[in-house]
Amino acid sequence: MMTNKTTAMQDMQARVSTLWIFAMFNYLYCDVMSLMDPGLLKQYLNGNVGGMQLTPGFFLGAAILMEIPTAMVFLSRVLNYRANRWANIIAGTIMTVVQFSTLFFGSSPTIYYIFFSIIEIACTLFIVVYAWMWRNPES
Repeated sequence: MMTNKTTAMQDMQARVSTLWIFAMFNYLYCDVMSLMDPGLLKQYLNGNVGGMQLTPGFFLGAAILMEIPTAMVFLSRVLNYRANRWANIIAGTIMTVVQFSTLFFGSSPTIYYIFFSIIEIACTLFIVVYAWMWRNPES
């Protein structure tokens, strides 16, 4: 039989995991839309977007960065309270800072990029706040 403490822990784990999934869908769809943008598509094909050279190192960095929310979907469901709380605070902060900073690098962001960025930043901030306010169900 599950206790209220167990249920509270699982509810919070499900909430933050779901928020990570929501953030990932927004990251993904924004990237898909940028591939349909004729101006950006030309830059992608030339290997230079907004003055940033698209090198294997750039793609590795992007892959590592996107692994953070991917891993957090799983980790949010399996880590114990303390590790879970801190992993979400740290990962959420990293993703918030990175997404915010992308608005100021390269060429001027498109209107849809700004729209998705606002949603992504709000989502990862919400994860940080949720994790920060998360109290140990054992206490």
